Amino acid sequence: MKRDYGLSIWGEENFVIEGETVNVNYGTHPSLLEITRQVRERGYKGPLLLRFPHLIRKQIDTLFDAFERAREEFGYQGKFRAVFPLKVNQYPQFVESLIEVSNGRKYGLEAGSKAELIIAMAKTPLGAPITVNGFKDKEMIALAFIAAKSGHNITVTIEGLGELETIIEVHREFNGTGTTAIAPKIGMRIRLHSSGIGIWAKSGGYSSKFGLTSTELLEAYEMLRREELIGSLAMIHFHIGSQMGEIGPLKKALREAGNIYAELKRRGAENLRAINIGGGLAVEYSQHQPNANRNYSIKEFANDVVFAMQEISRQKRVEEPDIFTESGRFVAAGHAVLIAPVLELFSQEYHERSLRIKTSDDNPPLIRELHDLYRAMNRNNAREYLHDALDHMESLLTLFDLGYIDLEDRSNTEILVNLIVKKAILLLDAEDSDELKRLQNRIQEKYLVNFSIFQSLPDFWGLRQHFPVMPLHRLDQRPTRPASIWDITCDSDGEIPFDPDAPLLLHDIDVEEEEYFLGFFLTGAYQEVLGMRHNLFTHPTEAVVDFNENGEWDIVGIVEAQNLMDVLEDLDYDTGSIDRALKSNIEDSGRIDESEKRDLLGQLYLFLSENSYLKTIQSREGKE
Repeated sequence: MKRDYGLSIWGEENFVIEGETVNVNYGTHPSLLEITRQVRERGYKGPLLLRFPHLIRKQIDTLFDAFERAREEFGYQGKFRAVFPLKVNQYPQFVESLIEVSNGRKYGLEAGSKAELIIAMAKTPLGAPITVNGFKDKEMIALAFIAAKSGHNITVTIEGLGELETIIEVHREFNGTGTTAIAPKIGMRIRLHSSGIGIWAKSGGYSSKFGLTSTELLEAYEMLRREELIGSLAMIHFHIGSQMGEIGPLKKALREAGNIYAELKRRGAENLRAINIGGGLAVEYSQHQPNANRNYSIKEFANDVVFAMQEISRQKRVEEPDIFTESGRFVAAGHAVLIAPVLELFSQEYHERSLRIKTSDDNPPLIRELHDLYRAMNRNNAREYLHDALDHMESLLTLFDLGYIDLEDRSNTEILVNLIVKKAILLLDAEDSDELKRLQNRIQEKYLVNFSIFQSLPDFWGLRQHFPVMPLHRLDQRPTRPASIWDITCDSDGEIPFDPDAPLLLHDIDVEEEEYFLGFFLTGAYQEVLGMRHNLFTHPTEAVVDFNENGEWDIVGIVEAQNLMDVLEDLDYDTGSIDRALKSNIEDSGRIDESEKRDLLGQLYLFLSENSYLKTIQSREGKE
């Protein structure tokens, strides 16, 4: 990995390395380290989630501009519309920033539950679209009718014939005799033969969870016609999967969905004017070019969608539909960066100062040879001396098993071979061989980091989804330590192991002398809403970093991680009872005097007011 940690691959020019730090590539270019320290100086410790609203605006602008350019290039008559699927991130500081920065775009929200629909009704500007997907009951459909009568431009996408029957029933109730017939538009989600690829491919195809078959689609059309509601049919919807790494499956799906749209138009669905292609626009998470997640650009994506819809419309002689997207990951992922401090390094015992070298005559000959190899190794002989060292190690371990050398000799063997391997990797860094990859895995350092993978990176735990990782500073120095990352949960799965094929190298640090922060990027989509309270570690403290018209930045909103009692209360514990029990145990103790009781109660209530994350492990005066 280069020193930029693949920033040129995944960074989208959102961040830039300047000197030793990674900086926001906007306004006055503040470093993430400077922002982090400012938040910590206000008393907030543990992991920190930074939000950058200007990056939300950038992605929305990029999406709209790509489709507007494509419409202009092809002379496309339909309009472009977009909604953000709330399931991707429902947190208020994100949603409110999203609505604010998209002002003027008529960018709407998509809801998949009653609670999400309430958010959409409250936050979506009138005139911007709302779409309602997923399974619905009568109450949820009634909420959509309330939204329509409130002035919202809302479309209810039916997932089955039963839902359409309920819509018809609710329509009669809301638009009885003497009332103005106002109702949401109706969309039909279609179950395509086409499917995506990768982890989320099952979102499309005949076995997918959602959508109407061709037979059901025709039945739904006839139901609407009989009820004189065919004029409400306004949208065809499909989705073939999240994080589409290749463009080919989408092209196939567009042709299939486009022909269904045209067939319905020709049957008499005159108000059918939109096709919703769902989400799936991929984000590049890879830090290594051979492992790239996306083989297309946003320009190619927009051009292919517009061209396919125009070609089918012309062939079938129907009007070109408005194009809707629900690209949530693309809009949200890049806006959030998780910052977490390293608490401790493990496997640091292999240092030259740890050697227990005896007088030369008392050291076994092979130990003396290892010591000489380490001293004399250079770029010209590095590979040869490395092989000699590995061979000597096997011989020395055999001698230990047979009782010919002692424990100190074995320790010296391990230290010297480890030092030789590290030196060889440093000298042979330009080479990319399987042997060096295996050796990096062997000498990896374990960085204990103050965060929970289950809470902040659940997609890594569940799907092994990679997220870009890099230190916030010392980027002018060459990282040399192959790194595994351990979180602070009491679970063996709380680890990002070292991957020889996508190596993460970090710096050799002394946590007693300096703070060392890691940044986890592209965490703004799904991670917060899917995060779990394993070991009762909660959502980290979050802060919004805003830029004014002059490019000056400020921290405009900090939401602190929940304290211990709030966490227990959320789990429906009787916190009053817990408080009384803890207090009583101290006050009724006969082992301590009254002065000590007061001190213990003071400490207890201080701890109860703080969150679950660790403050520090090593002693570092003035840092924590």
